[in-house]
Amino acid sequence: MRILMSTSLYPTPRASYTFGGAELFVRRVAERLVADGHEVEVIRSRPKSDGAVETVNGVTVLSAGRNNIYLPYGQTKPALARLAWHVIDDHVPASRLFAQRIEAFRPDILHSNTLVGLGTDIWRVARARRVPVVHTLHDYYLTCARGSRFGRGGICETTCGSCKVLTRGRRRKTRHVTALVGVSRRIVEIHEREKLFLDTPIKAVVRNASPALGTVAGVAPREADRPFSIGFMGRPHHEKGIRQLAQAVNRLPAGTVRLVIAGRLNEGEMASLRGDAPQADLTFLGYVKPEEFFGQVDIVVAPSLWEEPGALVIEEALAAGRPLIVSPYGGSPEAIEPGETGWIVEPEPDAMARLIASLAERPETVRAMQERLAKNTVHRTMAHVNEAYLDIYGRAIAAQRSVAG
Repeated sequence: MRILMSTSLYPTPRASYTFGGAELFVRRVAERLVADGHEVEVIRSRPKSDGAVETVNGVTVLSAGRNNIYLPYGQTKPALARLAWHVIDDHVPASRLFAQRIEAFRPDILHSNTLVGLGTDIWRVARARRVPVVHTLHDYYLTCARGSRFGRGGICETTCGSCKVLTRGRRRKTRHVTALVGVSRRIVEIHEREKLFLDTPIKAVVRNASPALGTVAGVAPREADRPFSIGFMGRPHHEKGIRQLAQAVNRLPAGTVRLVIAGRLNEGEMASLRGDAPQADLTFLGYVKPEEFFGQVDIVVAPSLWEEPGALVIEEALAAGRPLIVSPYGGSPEAIEPGETGWIVEPEPDAMARLIASLAERPETVRAMQERLAKNTVHRTMAHVNEAYLDIYGRAIAAQRSVAG
């Protein structure tokens, strides 16, 4: 099968920048498809298209030049520039590269992912050439200018007037999608609540999965003199709940709990967290391999304040034999079994502090859960994910053929 994939970012040696888990997920899917004998091309967004083509682990990667005034990553722009960007983004035509690659590569399917910098007109271009479209929801780009449905410190229960205006064009183009995939049930429900994809013929939920991590070797016993350790891995953005987690640890008796933080934090961000939790034992690892992080923690905490669709760290933690504490929002609660693989708690400092304190007092409970996870060899892997996608591709192709003929 020939699969054309699109994603805002796709890390390669020439362009290694990553923003979140979506681009890592797309890369894993693409490389697994190639390993299984399929042909895959990926089109990503870059500041300009210089015609360069990279082949990484068998995946051909091309860059579509931006069709806007800037790429929406990095330094924050002035308000007027952001407004102009969103207006353009909602109406921008697809890069000519999409039509060119469809004509030359002749894909059986277009599998779109994150759309920032590429736009939704790519769906129209594909369907005009009778290529069925599978779209995976990783965020709320189709309903929210921020892509998060989170603002002013809380979840947006309804779509505000400005976001309705700024997403009008992209909403209309959803009619070109043949198959919709959510990384959680919750993200599909929210889009359906917004009256999107109601007539899309194929819908599915395919949760993220861990790469071939395996379990942390032997789930090493806790050292008696080591503090009970909890871990946070990811971006230090407000909606991730990292500040509330640090404040929760700060409420606990000194020396009983250590918070290990993995991810790219600058000096200012680390200083801010220390200011929020001056009495807490905070350890900053920086950007490290997942195995190094999981080996240092007893429990992983994903205290998202927003409706996070499907955090990769959850599946990776489970595969590494580490139970989780998650918030009740987004797709996180779908991924764990309360009392068996983790706990669900409001991402509020007092509530988290009470739960963490109770677990620190009962390390044998955590240890037993670690051992159950370590013995469980039936983890979701990329093989399961790709098997599900190949089935969806096949159904989308059949649906397109029935319409065409």
